[in-house]
Amino acid sequence: MEKVPMTAEGYERLVAELKNLKSVERPAVIRAIAAAREHGDLSENAEYHAAKERQSFIEGRVMELEDKISRAEVIDVSGMSGKRIQFGATVTLADEDTDEEMTYQIVGTDEADIKAGRISISSPIARALIGKEEGDSIEVSTPAGPRGYEVVSVQYG
Repeated sequence: MEKVPMTAEGYERLVAELKNLKSVERPAVIRAIAAAREHGDLSENAEYHAAKERQSFIEGRVMELEDKISRAEVIDVSGMSGKRIQFGATVTLADEDTDEEMTYQIVGTDEADIKAGRISISSPIARALIGKEEGDSIEVSTPAGPRGYEVVSVQYG
């Protein structure tokens, strides 16, 4: 079974989502199905079909989350330090063409959220950054062509 790296924060988000699905969403959809059944003919009952579809989604997501949680390799980044970029590092980069700076934390695949500044360990930019240090340059292939970045800073925790 392949382990999936993730931060403690990402692990806690998955556990919280699973708990919500099991203790809130699942009972609510069961009540919705029971209420829809009371309306009679199920073949033309839109409420029933919508509730069954929602139940199917919830059960699928519960199975997916249980699998990810069971395979999680939680990496505590608060105790990490050093100058070399590795999983969990928060890296500030400068675009070599525009000097625009951006900051990303390298996290597990399920935690990635570019708007929140979290990039997946499997993303091209993260793969290019692993093992680099402050002052190093990287080149990343993008749909618009190759882009160059300089590592401005590396932080943990």
